Amino acid sequence: MRSLKTAVIQQQCSHDINANHRKSAEFIRDVASAGTELILLQELHSTVYFCQTKNPDNFKLAETIPGRTTEYFSRLAKKHHVILVISLFEKQMDGLYYNTAVVLEKDGSIAGKYRKMHIPDDPGYHEKYYFAHGDLGFQPIQTSIGKLGLLICWDQWFPEAARLTALGGAEILLYPTAIGWDKRETEKTQQKELNAWQTIQRSHAIANHLPVMVANRIGFEPDPSHETSGIHFWGNSFICGAQGEMLAHTDDKTEGYLIAEFDMEKTKQLRHIWPFFRDRRIDQY
Repeated sequence: MRSLKTAVIQQQCSHDINANHRKSAEFIRDVASAGTELILLQELHSTVYFCQTKNPDNFKLAETIPGRTTEYFSRLAKKHHVILVISLFEKQMDGLYYNTAVVLEKDGSIAGKYRKMHIPDDPGYHEKYYFAHGDLGFQPIQTSIGKLGLLICWDQWFPEAARLTALGGAEILLYPTAIGWDKRETEKTQQKELNAWQTIQRSHAIANHLPVMVANRIGFEPDPSHETSGIHFWGNSFICGAQGEMLAHTDDKTEGYLIAEFDMEKTKQLRHIWPFFRDRRIDQY
């Protein structure tokens, strides 16, 4: 058995970037002290979810890689000797920006990055105004603990994204996320949406025989444009195993972290018993 202890951080974010970073740092310290080697933070965790409105002033939040956020968390990765998966608003040049996840190695170096491929454009989620479609493909990132398959939020609804990442050799699928409810929806509708969100990601675990880690933010964030009633981010971050089994799960109210341990040999065992990859009919798809 090759075991890996992992953690997911779930938090509420404010307009104070330094405060958001300090809060993340405290959680990272706590889970590192518990012996975790891999830690996932939520989508765009340095700021509020600014994509609720189209505001050119928000481009000031973008940063380069390396830059402020990568340097801050690189120091933490090195200090605690952990791998961190962080998320930020990346500026490549004026007029070209991405929603990007970055993997930081245990020595603080940048192991690689992934740029979000599927970009939503809906009321409250105006990401196409800010982000170009990712141009790096579905390529897992090699680290000292194995190959990490990064995908971001809206990517999580697309089986093709998970499958291509798995075919590239990913050993874990990681989804930093920012998704929530419209408070005008009924409780029944909200529960259906949450169930669908969990089910689709657990299905990626099952179909690809890979553990899945999901980090979502929590708390209510108002819509400055008043186009919508704002978003209540539903949290419910979780970690599931390679058969979709829940290993750790939280609610829509609690800031903190989840810890779970994987058997990294389980994928190989399952693929020998359930050979989904062997029996794919790519000649007919």
